[in-house]
Amino acid sequence: MVTVVVDAANVMGSRPDGWWKDRAGAAVRLYRDLRGLAARGAVVPAQDGHEGHEGGLAGFVLVLEGAARGAVKRLSDDDPAAAPVDVAAGEGALGEGVTPGEVRVVLAAGSGDDAIVAVVRELPGQRVVVTADRELRRRCAALGASVLGPGWLLGQFGA
Repeated sequence: MVTVVVDAANVMGSRPDGWWKDRAGAAVRLYRDLRGLAARGAVVPAQDGHEGHEGGLAGFVLVLEGAARGAVKRLSDDDPAAAPVDVAAGEGALGEGVTPGEVRVVLAAGSGDDAIVAVVRELPGQRVVVTADRELRRRCAALGASVLGPGWLLGQFGA
């Protein structure tokens, strides 16, 4: 089991689909893409050079910040399972972690990067962060997470 933590702002910013006109709408589209991928049984490849990262079936955590947080109302109307998690509540907010095929939403109270680091710190097992942000990549790798770029995730969607 692998948990993929998605830097929504970074992934949305890598898609030239007009996301900047409606950040909440772009977050809804990203969430739906993740749900479809999770439902198909997404498999994350083994990460070379990362001991204990054998790859496997994935569960997802989508971290929303800023204006993208407005997606929560639309997501809740569409999918009651999209209820957001507050990692600022402290350790244990994500419970035992994320199961394969599941997509959890985390709302960043402030910095999305800080929320992603908190999620990585809390989650058990293999964690893969999807971002192109160099500093965030460094912070997550220091916690034992593997990192893949947005291109990998978009490729999984068929984009």
